Amino acid sequence: MENPMIAPEDAASAAASEAPAAAHKPGRIHFIDEVRGIDIVLMVAFHAFYTIGWLYQVEWGRTLFRFFDPAAPFFAGLFIFICGISCHLSHSNLRRGLLLAGVSIVISAFLWFFMRSEMIWFGILHFLAIAILLFALLKPLLAHIPPWIGIAACAFLMLITWWVPTAHNADGGSYFGIRGLLAVELPDWLASQNWLYPLGFGYIPSADYFPLLPWLFLFWVGYFLHHLVGRGRLAPLRRSVCPPLGWMGRHSLVLYLLHQPVILGVLTVAFRLVRAG
Repeated sequence: MENPMIAPEDAASAAASEAPAAAHKPGRIHFIDEVRGIDIVLMVAFHAFYTIGWLYQVEWGRTLFRFFDPAAPFFAGLFIFICGISCHLSHSNLRRGLLLAGVSIVISAFLWFFMRSEMIWFGILHFLAIAILLFALLKPLLAHIPPWIGIAACAFLMLITWWVPTAHNADGGSYFGIRGLLAVELPDWLASQNWLYPLGFGYIPSADYFPLLPWLFLFWVGYFLHHLVGRGRLAPLRRSVCPPLGWMGRHSLVLYLLHQPVILGVLTVAFRLVRAG
């Protein structure tokens, strides 16, 4: 079973975090922060269940983890989608992308030296760093694409590249198209190229893996959707409904980096107290 202990699907939240002072800007779309906050809560619960089930060998933790596990791609996809929207609102995508790239490199280096069994080669933070940097470079071109065409094209491309990553296929193959309907198996020499791992080809054991194919297209759907709707129509979403969730959404990068140590610390103390009693 893939170990999601370190970098889950939820890390996408990291890329969309902004300065705390921004919470008080009148133009801020608080709904996006609060949805991101909900994903943070789900992420913490998901990893807590994993830790309880596999680290502390408690059966109900495994049961709850297995229950939520099928929804993990949805949690990750929601963060990636929101990050695409946030890129339309950010004034410095280049800075955000470089920040995430630095953080992801530090995390991988730490895991390499201290927790190699949990090594992450191209997790969600790596993906978001590259996606945001690509967006910063390609934004002038993307801006010329009609948003409805961009949404339709990206949705279609995500659908037909979903089975490109060898990690998505139990047989280790790589497929272009829709498996079970119309798909072409890509050549073995291409599917086995580990240097193309960030794109989705090859196989390197990793505790977290979000290749550019197909996830980059979902990121761009978020951008095009905001472009289609426009800022004016988002005005009703500026009102804050649940400030605590908004706070978590705005501080998602910090929460992502700290949630695992906090979970381990709290559960260690809790289980020691239970066993001592």
